[in-house]
Amino acid sequence: MAHTNNQLNGLTDIEVKERTQRGQSNNYEANVAKTNREIIQENLLTLFNFLNVLIGIFLALVGAFSNMAYLAIIVVNIVIGISQEIHARNLVSKLTIVNKAKTKVIRNGQTQEIDATELVLDDIVLVSAGEQIPADLTILKGKAEANESLLTGESDLVEKEEGSQLLSGSYLSSGQCYGRVIHVGADNYATKIASQAKVHKPIQSELVASIRKVSKFTSYIIIPLGIILFIEGIFIRSSDTKTAVVASAAALLGMLPKGLVLLISISLSTAVIKLAKKRILVQDMYAVETLAHVDTLCLDKTGTITEGKMKVQKVGLLSSVYETKFPEIIGSYLANSTDNNITIQAIRDHFAESDRYKASDIIAFSSERKWGAMYLENVGTVLLGAPERLAKESELPVDVQHAQEKGYRVLMVGLTKEKVTEETSLTGITPLALLEIDDPIRAKANETLAYLKAEGVDLKVISGDNPVTVSNISRRAGLVGYDNYIDLSALTDEKEVRAAVAQYTVFGRVSPQQKRIIVQELKDKEHVVAMTGDGVNDVLALREADCSIAMAEGDSATKQIANLVLLDSDFTSLPDVLFEGRRVVNNVTKVSGIFFIKTIYSLILSIICAVTAIAFPFVPIQITLLDLAIEGYPSFFLSFEENKKKVRGKFLPTVLKSALPNALLVTLNIIAVYAYSRMNSLGNLETTTLMYYLLISISLMAVVKACYPFNPLRVFLSVTTIVGIYAAAYLFRSILYIGTLTANTLLPFVVLLVITMILRRIIFKVTKV
Repeated sequence: MAHTNNQLNGLTDIEVKERTQRGQSNNYEANVAKTNREIIQENLLTLFNFLNVLIGIFLALVGAFSNMAYLAIIVVNIVIGISQEIHARNLVSKLTIVNKAKTKVIRNGQTQEIDATELVLDDIVLVSAGEQIPADLTILKGKAEANESLLTGESDLVEKEEGSQLLSGSYLSSGQCYGRVIHVGADNYATKIASQAKVHKPIQSELVASIRKVSKFTSYIIIPLGIILFIEGIFIRSSDTKTAVVASAAALLGMLPKGLVLLISISLSTAVIKLAKKRILVQDMYAVETLAHVDTLCLDKTGTITEGKMKVQKVGLLSSVYETKFPEIIGSYLANSTDNNITIQAIRDHFAESDRYKASDIIAFSSERKWGAMYLENVGTVLLGAPERLAKESELPVDVQHAQEKGYRVLMVGLTKEKVTEETSLTGITPLALLEIDDPIRAKANETLAYLKAEGVDLKVISGDNPVTVSNISRRAGLVGYDNYIDLSALTDEKEVRAAVAQYTVFGRVSPQQKRIIVQELKDKEHVVAMTGDGVNDVLALREADCSIAMAEGDSATKQIANLVLLDSDFTSLPDVLFEGRRVVNNVTKVSGIFFIKTIYSLILSIICAVTAIAFPFVPIQITLLDLAIEGYPSFFLSFEENKKKVRGKFLPTVLKSALPNALLVTLNIIAVYAYSRMNSLGNLETTTLMYYLLISISLMAVVKACYPFNPLRVFLSVTTIVGIYAAAYLFRSILYIGTLTANTLLPFVVLLVITMILRRIIFKVTKV
């Protein structure tokens, strides 16, 4: 130890320099995030991108530039992926718990102000009421009360005296003390919590995960299929190189769901913009989708269910003699008090300070003593504290019990003509007034909790505060199961904590580590968990949750780490996020069946072509027109529609089930047209034209089904899509390498289309898709 309680001269400049050179300074920043280079590499160097670019290179080499339009979608997807990940990385890297404010340090026997980052081990720091602890300290001299709620969630003040430790990130609510720095940088309590949270959180999106599954599956067969189709084109069908490459490219590109990824990104980006207008900052756009799937919401008490701001609800004057003087008495008390806890702040907000009476013999409020006092000239000693400490229970006004039963915090202002000390046994105190103080329940909290419960979202209230207090506040907020609470401070074994998760609704005295265990246990039971919080004590659980939600009025650490930040610190806006998530998921699911038709029939036809050595019937530019006019155009506008229905079923099985009948019908039609062309000696142009028009027609049936039930917008989209695609096919037939329906192809087109419509109706009726 560099100093004792009697040696408060602090370090010398030489000692400071030595410690700085040894790396014992408070200037620490963990570098665990990905670099820009790593992020770019991870988004660029994927198998999905490699295959698309490789196909594009082959198309370019043979001069088939018009068939390379699909690469624009790939580029946009890459840009969106990189920008989103860099954005998320930057937010996490800014995570810091201790504010970089000035701190008073004793060096060379002199008090000076420095940045908290310039502190070194064994520095002597002077901390006063209202200041944040810059590093872990051991108190050498002085007495104070610390507010550790941001670290532990416990709202009660903790009394500190010589030999006690002050944790970085906490605040002094009253008193003043000298402390020796015992931990710096990475060893600080707050920094350890932050370091555990400073880990890049991967994207959690069922939509994106489903697309990756499809891409991974098709990727395994694309290369061998591509080689087989190309070799067959050159050596069996004797095609020229360009024709063989273009035919093979069309088969392979159809399997990769490029447009759907872009639609998902656009839909989520739109949701982000809409929520921003409602004062909800979305820092990870995929969190919007995640919240739509959430079935369990873990709520913090202070600052979430409550406003997090103590307010004086009622002032009950008890003495007619001092009734007119009371505002000046309490105003003088506040003007001369150094207390700075949230209760005193609420009283300061309610009463104006006054210089009417001079003060002496000031005794700071103590949570252990539960009262503070000062002598006011010409008045006497004014005391502020818990009613039961200032008066006998039998003498307490009946209003005290009524207010406490409602969950309010009650303070009494009393007066005695005698001067008092901390050891004085208080008797004969004249009550002047009762102050009823409350942390108000947020407006519409009851309505919001009831709505979430009705929507199948299980609610858990997790707090570091007293479980009885938390339960009472939960009752006032209308939480179902508010009386089913537990004090987790009595549980030290992780298995006991995990066992309690399924049994209780309200959890009190919860440590930061226990909060994380609760979230982990819920996830292990296959729940999708969202977590709200506003303090450092919530950081670990927020990182663990599937969707993390912070309040703008909370600690900076939670805001940096959260997926969503409620700018008005009002959790009652969560239904808006839920609605946007449902809109995205439900609408994307509804239209995804259109996109996956191409993936499935491309795969089936590619295998058939590889087995039979027949050329793939389409070219990339033909597929690109379908991407734009049939997949992209109606899906884009349908994705904006309101859809608040509860999300049901898994995305991938749902859309594959929807797309499979149409894909099979496309395949059957292609086979039928091929057989018909062989029997009737149709030319290649007529055969391709008939196949393409049937492909368009079946795809349009999927669009019309996605638009059902009809409304004005959906009717407009159906009509314009039908008219637009046929008009485009006719106008751009030379670019698309097709012709028009002729006498040889019109009749089979109509016959096959009617048969397809009948079969389709039967299939969908039987499968109930």
